[in-house]
Amino acid sequence: MTQPLTSETRSGRRWDPFAVAAGAFLLAALAFGVYPALKAGPGSLGGLLLLTGLAGVAFFAILALRGQSAGPIEGLDIQRLMEAVRGPLAIATPDGRILSANPAWAAAVGDGGRLPKSVDAGGLFAAIAAARRGEAGLARLRMKRADRDARISLLDQRRVLVELLPPKSEPASAAAPAPAAAAAASPSGPDAFVASAPVGAALLEGDALAAVIVRANAALETMAGHGPLAGETLASLIEPESWAEAASGIAAGRAGPFEVKLARDGKAVAQLHLTHAPEGLTAYLIDISERKEIELKLAQSEKMRAMGDFVGGVSHDFNNLLSGVQLKLDELFLAHPVGDPSYQDLVEARSATNRAAGLVRSLLAYSRKQTVQREVLELGELVSEVEVLLRRLMREDVVLETEYGRNLPLILGDRSQFEMALMNLAVNARDALHAEGGGIVRIKTARLTSAEAKALGYDDQQAPPGDVAMIEVADNGPGISPDAVDKIFDPFFTTKPVGEGTGLGLATVYGIVKQAAGWIHLENRPGEGATFRIFLPVHIPLAAAITPAMRMAPAKAPARDLSGVGRILFVEDEAIVRTPAAKLLRRCGYEVLEAGDGHEAMTVAAENAGKIDLLISDVMMPGIDGPTFLRQARPYLGDAPVLFISGYAEAEFSDLLEGETGVSFLPKPLDIKTLAERVKQVLQTSAAA
Repeated sequence: MTQPLTSETRSGRRWDPFAVAAGAFLLAALAFGVYPALKAGPGSLGGLLLLTGLAGVAFFAILALRGQSAGPIEGLDIQRLMEAVRGPLAIATPDGRILSANPAWAAAVGDGGRLPKSVDAGGLFAAIAAARRGEAGLARLRMKRADRDARISLLDQRRVLVELLPPKSEPASAAAPAPAAAAAASPSGPDAFVASAPVGAALLEGDALAAVIVRANAALETMAGHGPLAGETLASLIEPESWAEAASGIAAGRAGPFEVKLARDGKAVAQLHLTHAPEGLTAYLIDISERKEIELKLAQSEKMRAMGDFVGGVSHDFNNLLSGVQLKLDELFLAHPVGDPSYQDLVEARSATNRAAGLVRSLLAYSRKQTVQREVLELGELVSEVEVLLRRLMREDVVLETEYGRNLPLILGDRSQFEMALMNLAVNARDALHAEGGGIVRIKTARLTSAEAKALGYDDQQAPPGDVAMIEVADNGPGISPDAVDKIFDPFFTTKPVGEGTGLGLATVYGIVKQAAGWIHLENRPGEGATFRIFLPVHIPLAAAITPAMRMAPAKAPARDLSGVGRILFVEDEAIVRTPAAKLLRRCGYEVLEAGDGHEAMTVAAENAGKIDLLISDVMMPGIDGPTFLRQARPYLGDAPVLFISGYAEAEFSDLLEGETGVSFLPKPLDIKTLAERVKQVLQTSAAA
């Protein structure tokens, strides 16, 4: 039904005020002319002629006035024409106000008094302006169900005809656009949304296993590395081995997703999805290379963390066994001094336990649980001191070169650990070069900005912003086999022949760097060499930055006389450690009270309240751990000093000792000489205070 919206459409005529005024003046002129003719009388020829002429003029004036009052197109004809058209039509003003619309428009758009908004900002009014210039005006209007294209035509300077074009799925009607306009509105390729999507899409023809690409969007051409792709097979875009795996799934009737590698780059990974659409078989390729890289890094990190926890736990138990063995050996040395037939056997047994202790230290370094003595180190000075030792370790065919950057920063860490890490990296490079006939090992130090460090492989997202210290160890040897790169930091993995390596060198380096809150990166160039870069946070000294671990009593020079006096409460859950250690301390003159766990120790401490001179306690014990026992037993211990022993690093529990003073730490495995020296130092320090 037509929507009459103005007085113009209700009357069907358009009144012009200028024409009405002109007609009024003409009638007045006619009246003034008739009056003299009537006065002259009907017999006057001139009067009759004048009267006749005036009547003719009046007649033609009325005809002209009638023609002026009617529009160029009668309103009734426009209404009938619009109602006869099947497609949605509306007459509107250039500012978008609807003057009239047919029933099809009302069904498609509604009863609104203005044209719908265009999808693109300003698109509707740009189309109206184009129509007023005599050009083709096309705009896409936002409808209730789906957006529709509209064609704008000029009726006159104050009215435009708006014609909604049919959707692409509808058959052409009386309001269908011209073929040229339809071609312009139809996208050349997949659906308009898919054509501009970042997901690769292609319309296929034929069987899925041998499908040929009919059309492809820009994203798929980018993934393939070239275009156009029409006429190529889907299989040609995928790496052959990867396509074979996907083809078996397709043959089984699955539509995906299939994880495939792209032919242009074997490292690029994508997901392949196949769907059946009315147009035919459609393939979608989603690039997941970045996601897979993140997943692999996360999996590697989780593997290293889990392995570190496992190694740390095993090392802790092994430390207890080694402590028991070493303490038993110390006891045997007292019974079999130099000259005894068994003395040499005991020396060999101690040598084996020392090697085992070194192995445990390496494992603890890998698991980041090794005891560390952090100090402020100057990066250049640290490397220059190690360089002297490294030059002695190089073979005749291997040259060591060093390069020191400017304005080298300070770092915080354990000097012996960093020296061990540099030595392991340099010796590995030396061995690789020697096997190939010689070469050059380069050690470089530098201060880098955060951006420079990331460009060189620093990938630690948790690192604070600011400058980074770098130590680089590189060689020009054969590099590392690509198959071994992912396992290079795993403990007990080695590429050296059997008997020439334990597989703990790089694992130890990894643990040392991670325990120092750093990052290690390998840049491998098969046939050209390998480069290891260690990134460490720059240390900025702060007078107020004192941690509980730093407040622990530092060790003094070893005491020569191991004898002493005092009552010691020895708490250790491993009898193999506690019994021989207590026995040897008694031989040094001390009174030792033994306890197998925290609960038993609490009873002993309560019975000897105020009479205990020193507490020696393991850290990790069943029931009550060492720090918890210390807090609960402090009322019975008074100001007695505390010596913790553990196979774990002190950093593992130092935060549990907040507020405690007079606490020191001794790592396992134990030997009686070291234990007796430390006991005497702690008691002397406590007595002096």
